Amino acid sequence: MNNRLKVLRAERDWTQAQLADALGVSRQTVNAIEKGKFDPSLPLAFKAARLFGMPIEDIFIDEAGD
Repeated sequence: MNNRLKVLRAERDWTQAQLADALGVSRQTVNAIEKGKFDPSLPLAFKAARLFGMPIEDIFIDEAGD
């Protein structure tokens, strides 16, 4: 799944560690999500959406386009 997490994080000048702390996950998890190697759980995706004040679909893009 593609996502805009890295861009949104950079716009706020947050490190991966800072974002990880805000989301309650490890920095490695944030890194894996940003690289598209790991899809977040639905609760984690909702948490990210609340943190950035955006709808989930504006952060995480389903490549299937359904």
